[in-house]
Amino acid sequence: MNLPFDVLDLGRMAFGPCYELQLRHVEEVLAGGRDRLLLVEHEPVLTLGANFHESNLLLPRDEYAARGIEVVPTDRGGDVTYHGPGQLVAYPVFSLERRRRDLHRWLRDLEEVVIQTLAGYGVAGRRFPPHTGVWVENLKMCAIGIKVRRWVSFHGLALNCDNELSPFDLIVPCGIEGYGVTSLSQRVGRRVSVDEVKPRLIEAFASLTNQTQT
Repeated sequence: MNLPFDVLDLGRMAFGPCYELQLRHVEEVLAGGRDRLLLVEHEPVLTLGANFHESNLLLPRDEYAARGIEVVPTDRGGDVTYHGPGQLVAYPVFSLERRRRDLHRWLRDLEEVVIQTLAGYGVAGRRFPPHTGVWVENLKMCAIGIKVRRWVSFHGLALNCDNELSPFDLIVPCGIEGYGVTSLSQRVGRRVSVDEVKPRLIEAFASLTNQTQT
């Protein structure tokens, strides 16, 4: 496939080094480099967004560390979410100058990428305004949070493929009370690995880019 962006498959990586890598790619895109899509599975971590509320951590912070879960403040939008093995995290470091300079539209585009990916498995993803992300019925399948620097977007989306869902019980995911989470494996009824989903997600990003790039 002749992609309009570069794909970097980072395998499994802790959040901190991956964030530093994102920042380097942001600078390269700002300097005129090609867009790039970073794909990764994180070690267990809770990331805290710019709108984080401490009450959405249901345990003392040292208790998460005792359970092997790192807690990391970030500069993305949103509240708290969990990342861990079996979850596909995609960081599109994309120039919005080359598309639409519209942050709300970009968030809807990221949702559409996930909705298209899920449709390939016969799973009907949906939006749930005013909450950013993708849901299946009343369960959250994918969290989305971004940061934009001089019209280059980074951070991105976290799609539950075959990850353990119990860590979400230790927080109020994305600060939205009263709703649970689900995974692609759970909905399809078989193991759907991150490696299986990657090419489908890349294809969905390529389809989006071909529609929106100017």
